[in-house]
Amino acid sequence: MRGRDDREEGLFSYVRLEDRVPSDHPLRPIRKLADEALGELNERFEALYSRMGRPSIPPEMLLRATLLQAFFSVRSERLLMEQIDYNLLFRWFVGLPIDAAVWHPTVFTHNRDRLMEADVAHAFLGALMRLRQVKRLLSSDHFSVDGTLIDAWASMKSFRPKDGSGEPPGPGRNGERDFRKEKRSNETHVSTTDPDARLYKKSDGQPSRLCFMGHVLMENRNGLAVDATLTHATGTAEREAALAMLDRRGARRRITLGADKAYDVEKFVGDLREREVTPHIAVQGVVSKTGKPRKTAIDGRTTRHPGYAISQRCRKRIEEVFGWVKKPGGLAKVKLWGRRKVDAAFTFTVIAYNLIRLPKLIAGQPA
Repeated sequence: MRGRDDREEGLFSYVRLEDRVPSDHPLRPIRKLADEALGELNERFEALYSRMGRPSIPPEMLLRATLLQAFFSVRSERLLMEQIDYNLLFRWFVGLPIDAAVWHPTVFTHNRDRLMEADVAHAFLGALMRLRQVKRLLSSDHFSVDGTLIDAWASMKSFRPKDGSGEPPGPGRNGERDFRKEKRSNETHVSTTDPDARLYKKSDGQPSRLCFMGHVLMENRNGLAVDATLTHATGTAEREAALAMLDRRGARRRITLGADKAYDVEKFVGDLREREVTPHIAVQGVVSKTGKPRKTAIDGRTTRHPGYAISQRCRKRIEEVFGWVKKPGGLAKVKLWGRRKVDAAFTFTVIAYNLIRLPKLIAGQPA
């Protein structure tokens, strides 16, 4: 018998939102891990909110929604709210009841900014890495570090002299601006859109652009990011961030640290050895015009060991983290202003990368 295409809807529904999501859906183990890590932050959340007044959006919902934005490459908070409104999978992951109204995008953004300014992102990453089932996957002896450029949400036309001089862009929505023969540097110019952005290029032959620099500390066993931070883009930022992330670890047992040629600096290598860190750093090897190779801080005491070659192979996996953060994570060009907010967004996206990989890694572990 043919069914009828009736457009009438029932007034009530008796199907639970939990029943709408398949039991083997990939987001189920991810949400379980996220909820367990968020549970470790309960006291931190209590300290952020007053005990008086109208209840705000629960911070756990804010953070789960932020993870969804990275998982599914949702480019804006407005589109994210639309998805949560009609997508039952999104509602289930966030924890929003099926009959509850979705939040206004501006309200959602303002509430999430409070968490970003409170440095909750780094606490969330730390809590996730401390989970019992996650710690079993991590190496405690061998790590790698690297940095990548994150384009700021600011155009080159906004990079204006600090003293207020200079010709402004032409009229119109995208007015023209002539930069010919104009010398611009971070000492004399600043972006009017995002003053925290810096003009920088990472290598010769590439154009300078307004950007930040994101850094990741990765353990070498499974390639998981155990720490992340974002700094101004400078020539020393990578080495300074590496030392800061190592200091946050707190442990003083001897470890190895793999890195590329940009870290082959005598002072940095000395700082690592003071921290009981064996520098498995790629040798610079640049040859000058006179045919003399540049002096390196890495000698045979390090390179003769088989572990050095292993670290040099493993450290390249950190590019997988950066590739996911920039493409699926949507941070090739960040859509926020200010280093503090961009730092939180970068760290949240690194958390999302870890959560994508963790369920399969945990499932592959012996019981």
